[in-house]
Amino acid sequence: MKALWSKGWQVVLAMLIAAALSVAKPTTMPPPGTVNYVEGQVALDGRALSANSAGSALVETNQLLDTGRGNAELLLTPGVFFRVGDNSEVRMVSPGLADTRVELLKGSGMLEVTELFKENDLAVLVDGATTRIEKRGLYDFNADLSAVSVLDGKATVSEGGAHLTLGKGHEALLANGQALKSQKLNKEAIETDPLYRWSSLRSQYEAEANLDAARTVVVNGGWYGPGWYWDPYWNFYSFLPGAGMLYSPFGWGFYSPGWAWRAPNYYHYPVIGGHGWRTAPPMARHFDGGGREAPLMAPHFGSMGGFHGGGGHR
Repeated sequence: MKALWSKGWQVVLAMLIAAALSVAKPTTMPPPGTVNYVEGQVALDGRALSANSAGSALVETNQLLDTGRGNAELLLTPGVFFRVGDNSEVRMVSPGLADTRVELLKGSGMLEVTELFKENDLAVLVDGATTRIEKRGLYDFNADLSAVSVLDGKATVSEGGAHLTLGKGHEALLANGQALKSQKLNKEAIETDPLYRWSSLRSQYEAEANLDAARTVVVNGGWYGPGWYWDPYWNFYSFLPGAGMLYSPFGWGFYSPGWAWRAPNYYHYPVIGGHGWRTAPPMARHFDGGGREAPLMAPHFGSMGGFHGGGGHR
């Protein structure tokens, strides 16, 4: 009798959880400018935001997002995260899917581009210069130092009538009264920056939420194509690619529902080498003698150190 009673409560609890999740799950794609995560002091047009603002607050055209001692993560086009550091200010210039532009007025911002389509026109404005993103990668912007840095990927910087193509490992200093010029990036300085470390951690959490969301879609349905999917367990949106999997610039895997279904016991693990992250393939889960899960080290792809630009679908 006790066993039956316990089993009955388990069924009721499962039904309540399922009902709560169905209510909490948004059914539409969030537009560019959606605030996905808030930590510390963050305000939208002077209105303080909290952790509960995730997924509901939206930075619309000409609105300002300010941080004090805090950080924020904005969703732009599907697969693109814009993360804002301490004491920073961002203005939304254009929130369109085919024309997405934000302006960093002060402080620092980091752009993680895991997916980019040829129809996307993605740009960040800093100190009178416009940086258009050409490839998947990782980009750093600093309005206080008037600098644009390409940790990985490719971008075109336009200032006045001048244009400069920046590749991986290079940066440009802006508004210095001189012609645009590319110079080698100090990667060690970037990697020790608080915003870089915070972005790396956020990328890891996003990847973990991706796998959770992908498996939820497989089991419960709700697939509406590649894009942002709300995960009530993590309380933020994660990105699901349409097919296969993608690696983020930090080396974390983003799985499509079909991939997650075919390889349910696989997960991602970054391999550290040189001055940054190297990408490692998924690995089977392994348990040590005490029954605890332990990562299996796997060889990385190639021998390239530093920042990794994904490698596309797999």
